[in-house]
Amino acid sequence: MPIPDPKRYTVTAALIYANGPIHIGHLAGCYIPADIYVRYLRSKGKEVAFISGTDEHGVPITIRAKKEGLTPQQVVDKYYAQIDAAFKDLGISFDIYSRTSKAVHHETSQEIFKDLYDKHVFVEETTEQYFDETAEQFLADRYIVGTCPVCANPNAYGDQCERCGSTLSPLELKDPRSMLSGAKPILKATKNWYLPLDTMQPDIENYINSHTEWKTNVFGQCQSWLKDGLKPRAMTRDLDWGISVPLPDTEGKVLYVWFEAPIGYISATKDWLIQKNGTDEGWKKWWQPTAPGEETKLVHFIGKDNIVFHCIIFPAMLMAEGNYILPDNVPANEFMNLEGDKISTSRNWAVWLHEYLDELPNKQDVLRYVLTANAPETKDSEFTWKDFQTRNNSELVGIYGNFINRAIVLTQKFCESKVPARGALQEIDEIALKDLAEFPARIAESLETYRFREALTLIMDLARSGNKYLAETQPWHAIKTDPERVNTILNIALQISATLSIVSEPVLPFTAAKIQEQLGMTNITWEHAGNQDLLSPGQPVLEAKLLFEKIEDHVIEQQIQKLHDAKRMNELEGKTVTAIKPEIQYDDFGKMDIRVATIVAAENVPKSKKLLKLLVNIGIEQRTVLSGISEHFSAEEVIGKKVLYLANLAPRKMMGLESHGMILMAEDRDGSLAFVQPGKEVWNGGTVN
Repeated sequence: MPIPDPKRYTVTAALIYANGPIHIGHLAGCYIPADIYVRYLRSKGKEVAFISGTDEHGVPITIRAKKEGLTPQQVVDKYYAQIDAAFKDLGISFDIYSRTSKAVHHETSQEIFKDLYDKHVFVEETTEQYFDETAEQFLADRYIVGTCPVCANPNAYGDQCERCGSTLSPLELKDPRSMLSGAKPILKATKNWYLPLDTMQPDIENYINSHTEWKTNVFGQCQSWLKDGLKPRAMTRDLDWGISVPLPDTEGKVLYVWFEAPIGYISATKDWLIQKNGTDEGWKKWWQPTAPGEETKLVHFIGKDNIVFHCIIFPAMLMAEGNYILPDNVPANEFMNLEGDKISTSRNWAVWLHEYLDELPNKQDVLRYVLTANAPETKDSEFTWKDFQTRNNSELVGIYGNFINRAIVLTQKFCESKVPARGALQEIDEIALKDLAEFPARIAESLETYRFREALTLIMDLARSGNKYLAETQPWHAIKTDPERVNTILNIALQISATLSIVSEPVLPFTAAKIQEQLGMTNITWEHAGNQDLLSPGQPVLEAKLLFEKIEDHVIEQQIQKLHDAKRMNELEGKTVTAIKPEIQYDDFGKMDIRVATIVAAENVPKSKKLLKLLVNIGIEQRTVLSGISEHFSAEEVIGKKVLYLANLAPRKMMGLESHGMILMAEDRDGSLAFVQPGKEVWNGGTVN
């Protein structure tokens, strides 16, 4: 089913919080699908504005700032640069990747808020909100945690439970506590402005019900919200980081991040035109088209947790304003899990894009391919490194890359590196050319209806058909008896390769560029795909270069181990320092005789897993000490160590041996031990005061 004209499209990928790196869940959720769709549209000659940016307000930013000891502005500056660079390296073809901290966004958001205020859209209400008496401030939703009323997760946020995905309000949480102080918050009166979604529900229902073609997971979630009945939602918050409310006597109040963040698509369009032309003139044709035949189709690519904001709240805002187009489609994906567990940035259970690009260089298309093949289009999916390896080695190397390489290498070998002329066709050739002509339309239909996994399967089926064609025609044998027949076979194989480069470009842009360079293809559009005469006889073919390389086991094992190491370190970071023991007097400390000593001999204690028998020189004599450190140090490596030794500890019998004194050790967060040693060379027997 072809996309109905218009020729112009505004395509957005969800703004992402600039409070940390971007990971594969984000990519699979909306950025790669959006890029595939945009690249396809452009190859069809459509006019496209591909818009996204960083969401630089809201509580997650302030939480990260406190954690890193930075200001919120320093945090967003840091992560914007990192995310922007990573997107570019992955080939995400944004026209603009903007920022909500820019003046153009603040101005646009305030203008729309003021317009709705002047139209009496908002309802002004004084309500009781949670307030932290210790921190002396109102608590935004994300500064409140408690037990989820749906799944009993004890660490659900005030706006959403990350375990079950339920959208919440702070008052629904059981046993709420402040993330600032840990104290139980109190309720305190404050004034805010609400979007009356309850009175707007009939218009929202009409809008949703006019889009029954939306993905079932999206349409179903919207219907669930409508069935439960929409409730007014505050469009302002009591915070000190964000866009100021443009009304008198509102100091300390900012626009709700989910009010202003979607407006970021509009302000980013203005930002794009300003950077491109020096003025934002022309932005309205993307958002407020009025001329006949100049319609713009708006498509939002988002993740599951953003459906309500893009399908209900943002459209409600635009309807109330009255001049903007509404989203034509919102092809949201579900969640992608990782190695059997939910991706969690707080637990560092994630594959970070910037690290992937650094550790697996020149494998952008491998990641794009695997995330597309496993995309959570209608239900949650999972990324595993073993599947990543299998898809690369079996599919990209063994099927796709193998076919292209064979077609080009055989052309170099048998046809002097030039596209041969096609001769008389046999039935097998006619079938191959018929399939070639049909594949692009089938792939296009899948892309146009946001079924990207299906489109990728068809692309690989085209590569499989090319391999099958070569295997059945066997040009390496035919060359001995019928060189003209080989010319026909390789001409068809190269035509398949050329079309394969076109239809796979939206998913594999770096690979497609390499193929087209090798085949001398220029000024190519989607309309050329399936053409059996796309490459002209005599056209030079450059030297074959491998498109993909096999990924070895040790590379995958390193990535899996890295994940588990990061998880372990995160668990250790949450480990608290042992409470201080009861107070003692100086005289109590003075009774301890701590001296510098040297370990002069060491051996394992038979039948003991923990004990080492140490001989220590304490200056005036040598003593035997039994120390439970053999799980951390070998007998050989401790000999010669300078240590601190408690000399006047009463003797103690262990494993039939008598231990005199104690070696002082420090225990690290992970349970490992370290010797406590003097900062410089000190003689044996030197005292610690």
